[in-house]
Amino acid sequence: MTATTAYDAATAARLRADADRIVARYPQARSALLPMLHLVQSEDGYVSPRGIALCADVLELTAAEVSAVATFYSQYKRHPNGTYTVGVCTNTLCAVMGGDEIFERLADHLGVGHDETTSDGAITLERVECNAACDYAPVVMVNWEFFDEQTPAGAIDVVERLRAGEDVAPTRGAAKVCTFKEVSRVLAGFSDGRADEGVGAGPRTLEGLRLAREKGWTAPELPAPAPPAPGATKPAAATKPAAATKPAAVAKPAAVAKPAAVAKPAAVAKPAAVAKPAGEQPAPAPAKAPRAPRPRAEAGSVPPGKPQSGAEPKQPGKADAKPRSATRKRPTTDGEKD
Repeated sequence: MTATTAYDAATAARLRADADRIVARYPQARSALLPMLHLVQSEDGYVSPRGIALCADVLELTAAEVSAVATFYSQYKRHPNGTYTVGVCTNTLCAVMGGDEIFERLADHLGVGHDETTSDGAITLERVECNAACDYAPVVMVNWEFFDEQTPAGAIDVVERLRAGEDVAPTRGAAKVCTFKEVSRVLAGFSDGRADEGVGAGPRTLEGLRLAREKGWTAPELPAPAPPAPGATKPAAATKPAAATKPAAVAKPAAVAKPAAVAKPAAVAKPAAVAKPAGEQPAPAPAKAPRAPRPRAEAGSVPPGKPQSGAEPKQPGKADAKPRSATRKRPTTDGEKD
């Protein structure tokens, strides 16, 4: 599906004519993308796939480039939006003054959460950041029109009147709230002739200006520049130094020839093995002398040089010899003596 066939012929021709008027405002065509996305929303109620294709075709961009911009800004909707966007400010001052409670009560009443739309397609509920109307906190906006000093009950009344199809006038601004598609066309740069309807800034916003006029307060004037000293002349403009000429290119020295490779010396032959004379046998290794037997000590005797009460030192690696028990003389009885 191409950009020229996504819409029917009449709609495509009308949108392209509007797109040409938007592009003509800018020195570069791609700068027209933001208002063109609002133009798409004025037709489809959100940034639709066919709208992305149309923008890409007119501005000679890729669909990915168009989508990257459309997903960056919260005013561009990527799914069908309700007829009225009801935004509750929950930034610091509005939240403290009751903005959080207003949002919770509206969410419970409508059965939707942030950036969700009611089943009848009438209301899309949002949490929004500061609307630059802190002097009238808490503020609710409907399609970016101000509803000042709201309460939970007052906000519910507004949405119910909108769902019933009534014309609802904001606290300040236009005589009635426009639909999401109508205001999107205005944001695309096409005036609806209602810019000067109603009150813009309220009394609280203009209080500082009123006091300044009443008391004659004015901003201090900037001091006049000091006059030049007598006889001082304006310094001559510094002349630019002449451009330095580039030095002549230095010729590269001739390439030095590589020295010839040195030949490796011939391998030295190993001397021939000396042949043994025939019949000559190697001398036999001398035989080891037999080990003399170790004399065995008699029972009860002590080896010479050893104290009688001492034990024979242990030989490394050999078990201790079990001492022989000393023979005792059994005492004789009188009968045995005889």
